[in-house]
Amino acid sequence: MTLTEGIDYDIVVIGAGFAGMYAVHAFRSRGYRVHAYEAGSDVGGTWYWNRYPGARCDVESRSYSYSFDPELLQDWTWSGRYPSQPEILDYARHVADRYDLRRDITFDTRVRSAWFDDRTTTWTITADGGDQVRARYCVTAVGCLSATQVPRLPGLERFRGEVHHTGNWPHEGVGLAGRRVAVIGTGSSGIQAIPEIAKQAAHLTVFQRTPNFTLPARNRPMTPLEQEEVKAGYTESRARARRSPAGVDQPYPTISAKDVSEAERLRVFESKWAEGGTRFMASFRDIGTDLEANAFASEFVRAKIAEVVDDPAVAERLSPRDYPIGAKRICLDTDYLATFNRPNVELVDLRTDPIAAVTESGVRAGDRDIPLDVIVMATGYDAMTGALLRMDIRGRDGLPLGARWHDGPQTYLGLATAGFPNLFLITGPGSPSVLAMVIMAIEQHVDWIADCLDHLRDRGLDRIEATEQAEQDWGRHVNDVAATRLYRHANSWYVGANIPGKPRVILPYTGGFGTYSKRCDEVTRAGYAGFRLGPGDGPAEPGAQIGRPRHVGRQG
Repeated sequence: MTLTEGIDYDIVVIGAGFAGMYAVHAFRSRGYRVHAYEAGSDVGGTWYWNRYPGARCDVESRSYSYSFDPELLQDWTWSGRYPSQPEILDYARHVADRYDLRRDITFDTRVRSAWFDDRTTTWTITADGGDQVRARYCVTAVGCLSATQVPRLPGLERFRGEVHHTGNWPHEGVGLAGRRVAVIGTGSSGIQAIPEIAKQAAHLTVFQRTPNFTLPARNRPMTPLEQEEVKAGYTESRARARRSPAGVDQPYPTISAKDVSEAERLRVFESKWAEGGTRFMASFRDIGTDLEANAFASEFVRAKIAEVVDDPAVAERLSPRDYPIGAKRICLDTDYLATFNRPNVELVDLRTDPIAAVTESGVRAGDRDIPLDVIVMATGYDAMTGALLRMDIRGRDGLPLGARWHDGPQTYLGLATAGFPNLFLITGPGSPSVLAMVIMAIEQHVDWIADCLDHLRDRGLDRIEATEQAEQDWGRHVNDVAATRLYRHANSWYVGANIPGKPRVILPYTGGFGTYSKRCDEVTRAGYAGFRLGPGDGPAEPGAQIGRPRHVGRQG
């Protein structure tokens, strides 16, 4: 398709999950011509694709929603303490309907490339089939955990049964009743799926490479009184959440685990364990920063594993011992550990019995052939950078983003990267993202970007780019803060360790959501310090209609 002079949109957003949805709403409400492109057939992002048995959010429903509209907060009621995937997808669709978002989203369209033209200060977005649009600004809303990772198992292509990844689960479901099923991976999605699959399968084999710390969710229905109390307190609760380390409204302790007696530590741990959820990690202030304090919490959880799992050998294989609790993503579960007491469930430790090959009829692990009908890959994602680097994004002088990030992602505030003018990353590497309540992190980023674009428009400018110095300074700060946390003691996806050949660098900002937000506000008050602002060769007013939009793919 040949483009005429001018631009089709002020802003193109890539993705229509919770980030893309809010971006469309926020930019449109400020008068920008915005359009989003989404690979799926509807909104929802993570919650559109992840439909595996047991899929559920690990953030409490009282926190897991948009906060930009008080009426929306009052209009929606969650059914339980932790919302399930179908309920969250219903919520996303409700938001799309309420704000008429789909008219500015093209579905069933995967963006393949985004190239910057320095001569015209525009981005050319190319999708499946080569269709293109041109925009002044490009905003990526591709999600931190959306690029699925499938290990290269020898012989996998020969397997005659079914293979499914939890992150791309068939919408029609998978028949598991009476079948021999394997789940490979015991991270968050595996820990959620395994108890539900075990109830259906004739036999379930769980292949575990590294045991994970998991905490009981204690999920339950919310009473009408609780729902009323949550809605009545939303204003104050969300204000506290914005100042908090994780973007959620909960108490944060001030006492060290080392400054109390053993009896008091156990009392606090037992209380938090009974309460359920990730609040266990807030038992004491130094669990995430001090190895000695962390060891108390780690040993407590290992003792709980031994209590629940009948077979001591299986309990030991399920007990993490080579990294601190919280250094990998904390998982929440419902009956995960008890599932290994079922007679139809077997645990295979890949450290002692690695997968040698996938055969036509199953998996060969160690010296055994295990017959299977279905293989479920709960093997996670190429986190935070994978979805970006699987597109062909090129900045000034045709520089590929993959080359710019060859030694690891380099960003300023996780929002922008030097050499890529007018490109914004929602919850990009170097921002709190996966360590904060993601919808709160999304709103903070989108609002910051929208304010920035207003700043440019009000001054007749249409170009912004992070400086290399600001990027380097921010990178040092991210690493310095991470050095005070315990994430460096685990080979996790937080540092890219689950992807062969991926640079080992800390991906999220670990200094806390409230602290990060203050830093972004300081940059704004300083006139966008660390960015170069200027006029491009194109129209100065992004809101001016120029040319006729060419919709990429099928219009949603």
